[in-house]
Amino acid sequence: MSRIGKRPISVPKQVTLTINGQEVTVKGPKGELSRVLPPEVVVEQEGETVNVKRASESRTARQRHGLCRTLVSNMVEGVSNGFERRLEIQGVGYRAAVQGTNLILNVGYSKPVEIIPPEGIRVAVENNTNVIISGIDKEIVGNTAARVRAVRPPEPYKGKGIRYQGEVVRRKAGKTGKGGKK
Repeated sequence: MSRIGKRPISVPKQVTLTINGQEVTVKGPKGELSRVLPPEVVVEQEGETVNVKRASESRTARQRHGLCRTLVSNMVEGVSNGFERRLEIQGVGYRAAVQGTNLILNVGYSKPVEIIPPEGIRVAVENNTNVIISGIDKEIVGNTAARVRAVRPPEPYKGKGIRYQGEVVRRKAGKTGKGGKK
């Protein structure tokens, strides 16, 4: 039995969850999310809690049980609290700015890199080097943060680049500088 899948999901007072067949819709103070779950799982609401159960004991049902429970849980948390990812920019002259809703990155290329966030995602910049990506859908927030990080991932020699806040980049030793033949 999936340890994650059998845990019930508690629904806060300000959040309403509706189940229409395999489609689960969650409305809350931050917005509304909807997702169609696979037919291998069944979602049941009992008052303030929601349980995700398997429709059968097939292999795919067992595989998707915990996943679907986590997806529904993330939807409930997203519409009530929201999600955010923080990125740090390190490097001399590297900086970020917000222009309208777009993110402009100056990270050592000949031209600035412009990233257009998807619908429902907000981008903010603190101190020119900290980027905050927030929204109600955890998947889209994470994918947007990964797209921003992929513009200039941290390199192992000097540590320059864009990294997640708290990410540890293992550093490599450079060349020793010893001469060759004499």
